[in-house]
Amino acid sequence: MGIYLNPGKRRYQMAHNSDIYIDKTEMLVFLNSVINTNQRYVCVSRPRRFGKTMAADMLCAYYDKSVNSREDFTGYALTSHVNWDRFLNQFDVIRITITDFLGDSADIADMLDYLTEELIAELTAAFPMIQPGTRRNLRTLLTRIYAETERPFVIVIDEWDAVFRKYSEDDTGQNQYLDFMRDWLKDQPYVALAYMTGILPVKKYGNHSALNMFDEYSMMAPMQLASFAGFTEDEVKLLCSQYGRDFQAMREWYDGYRVSDIIPPDPDYRSSAETGLQPQAKTWSLYNPLSVVNAVRTGLIRNYWNKTETYEALAEYIRKNFDGLKEAVAVLMDGGHVEADLNDYQNDMTTFHSKDDVMALLVHLGYLGYDESNGTVFIPNKEILTEFRTSTKSDEWTTAFSALNHSRELLEATWAGDAERVAALVEAAHDQAGNRTYNSEAALSYAIQLAYYSALNYYTLIPEMDSGKGFADLVYLPSPDYSDKPALLIELKFAQSAVTAIDQIHQKRYPARLRHYQGNLIVVGINYNRELSPANPEYKHHSCVIERW
Repeated sequence: MGIYLNPGKRRYQMAHNSDIYIDKTEMLVFLNSVINTNQRYVCVSRPRRFGKTMAADMLCAYYDKSVNSREDFTGYALTSHVNWDRFLNQFDVIRITITDFLGDSADIADMLDYLTEELIAELTAAFPMIQPGTRRNLRTLLTRIYAETERPFVIVIDEWDAVFRKYSEDDTGQNQYLDFMRDWLKDQPYVALAYMTGILPVKKYGNHSALNMFDEYSMMAPMQLASFAGFTEDEVKLLCSQYGRDFQAMREWYDGYRVSDIIPPDPDYRSSAETGLQPQAKTWSLYNPLSVVNAVRTGLIRNYWNKTETYEALAEYIRKNFDGLKEAVAVLMDGGHVEADLNDYQNDMTTFHSKDDVMALLVHLGYLGYDESNGTVFIPNKEILTEFRTSTKSDEWTTAFSALNHSRELLEATWAGDAERVAALVEAAHDQAGNRTYNSEAALSYAIQLAYYSALNYYTLIPEMDSGKGFADLVYLPSPDYSDKPALLIELKFAQSAVTAIDQIHQKRYPARLRHYQGNLIVVGINYNRELSPANPEYKHHSCVIERW
């Protein structure tokens, strides 16, 4: 048994012997299915203290050929499966934790040299008949060992993304690290399984990923590993029953992460297409493992999150100066869901181009949940809400929360058909948004969207909906959970009149696209005259007409 080569089962046994141990051994069923296949590269990203390291310890105990782990797994969920032991203690395992090397290194290049020398030292001691070659290269040595033994390795890398967190601004070093990881892992026959854990998914590297051979199992898309990404509701219920704890309190404080498994194969897809009964992905409601364990052991329901991520870390990201970010955070703290396009996020801690990038990072850090079905993010539970409240106590947030209150009032006035009040509130919100929003109709649209931000609790916004004869400026369609709410169609005008905006809607027949909302549709025309001088009493004055269809 070595430090990095074949580390044994001691660490897994310590977790196994703890007073609270949740059986996640079935995770090995999936990993066994990808051994020695093209899918053998697995990158698992979860927030801190969501069980990543314990899972890595379990893999070492199961695959490590230097120990006998049969008794450690007998009687657990894994053993209910046929051939559960087909890879039990069958591989040489390399286990490294990147943070172990960062602490004693001057920079990323020094860390890579340190890691390489340590691994080569253990490998040459274990395989003395193999010469490392003219260059002390990890890939070359492993290739020679495999050529001699014909035994591939299981490689387990914990905290793989620590480099990007510690050296967040060192692009050159990060690229060097990614190239190193690619060089000794990608397409190598000596790799039976490569399993990486981290907070972040694989870093995007220019127009491609240096580690694009890895399948990513993240908090956005955990796929086959969904039920292993945290504690499931049934597991928490069982703990509460065993310890006499209040399950409802546990749910309110630590639940909220909604994830989906894969859609299972459909061998009779033609029949399913006819009946409309296609297979559906199973969804899971996940709990924060660290917080649940602490609450169960102590009986104290409180915020344990600050032991892993301080409020300063959250505050740093939600202070980013992106249009609409503070308003989005205010809506989230009010219990709302906010639409977010998370696809462009670069999977690092520094590359942000929009509020959506910030929210993508917060999903990976566990500060936000993600609903894949409608593409929205939300604050998952009371514990995380406490973190947001702590992070938004400064005066800079007063304006955002005040704007949210005005936005709620604006939405209620719109529902009530109070055109005069809507005009006054829009005027105030427009002025709050700044003079730059008076320069064009597009800028006005932006200001109106901010004014109606609280509507995102209930609606999906479709800017410039195509009517066939033109575009409606803003359309708010009620989400399935609020189907009783009226749809909203908002038309904007400059230096004309709100009546003109309504007439345009009549002429272009915008509501034809909204026919199934007939009887539950509110049409709003909004105008202001940008040509008036600041001395004119009507300067920046808004008018509004509201009709029900």
